[in-house]
Amino acid sequence: METLTTLAGKVPTETAAYRYLEGLRWKGRPVCPHCGVIDGHYLMKARRRTSTGKVTQRRLWKCHACRKQFSVLVGTIFHGSKIPVRTWLFVLFEMSASKNGIAAREVQRKYGLSPKSAWFLTQRIREAMIDRRPDALIGTIVADEAYIGGRSKLVHGRLMSDEKPEKRIPHKVPVLALLNRDTGEVRTKIVPSVTAVNLAANIRAEVAMAKSALWTDEHPGYRVIGRKFGHGHSAVTHSMGEYVRGDVSTNALENWFGQLKRSLDGTHHAVSPEHLHRYCEEFAFRFTTRKMSDTDRMDLLVHLAAGRRLMYRPLTEAA
Repeated sequence: METLTTLAGKVPTETAAYRYLEGLRWKGRPVCPHCGVIDGHYLMKARRRTSTGKVTQRRLWKCHACRKQFSVLVGTIFHGSKIPVRTWLFVLFEMSASKNGIAAREVQRKYGLSPKSAWFLTQRIREAMIDRRPDALIGTIVADEAYIGGRSKLVHGRLMSDEKPEKRIPHKVPVLALLNRDTGEVRTKIVPSVTAVNLAANIRAEVAMAKSALWTDEHPGYRVIGRKFGHGHSAVTHSMGEYVRGDVSTNALENWFGQLKRSLDGTHHAVSPEHLHRYCEEFAFRFTTRKMSDTDRMDLLVHLAAGRRLMYRPLTEAA
């Protein structure tokens, strides 16, 4: 199994880092991101000089079909980045292997980046972790919700009740999580409020209800949608001290929420509501792939990086 030490030994230079990333993404068969043609491309002259006269170690290919140039970075989260590929690989590995995640400030200190570059780098990696599979969940589905954020009474030293409605700071963000007990997959959704309508809409979008069973706590919002599950709806009553009834339990999903909350508080300290969904997806990705080795998880993440470009301006304008 790969470790950070062995990875550093395999990529001592930037050229070696390009070769390593090509091996992960292309498996020895370069693919042109412009026309999709596989193989037949040729590598352009090594150690070329840029327009400023600086020698670059970037490995550049030319497609034999469309005659366009490309590198392994084109069309991925790495596209347009001036951060060394070696740094990208090291942070990819750390975010794949670290159960509690890694903060942007830590990346900044370790790899000598600016705060903005470190934050943008980690957000692009989280973008690749977002689950965009179209297939619905089938099996025994556990649903639970939690509120992520600071205390409702006091935010930045000001009581929420003292503020005008238009100036109030959003503090608690409701998050819905779905766990497939059969496959171990977790999917998350940021919901505007935990109502029966919102819960039903998000569950209906993610689950093949006719072929599945639903496990929840006693929250009344699940009752209506629970009747539409082909294999029934079972609930444990937490208010009565019941957490397990036979096989029925929400403990696995509550453990996931516990890990998420502890890490957001202890590692990241503060996460804005606009970017919370990426942090949730990061922890869902690592949980879903928890039985993989760190090497395989990083390999999967490199493949998911294709087609996931994230620009800085739209990212910051959303905040």
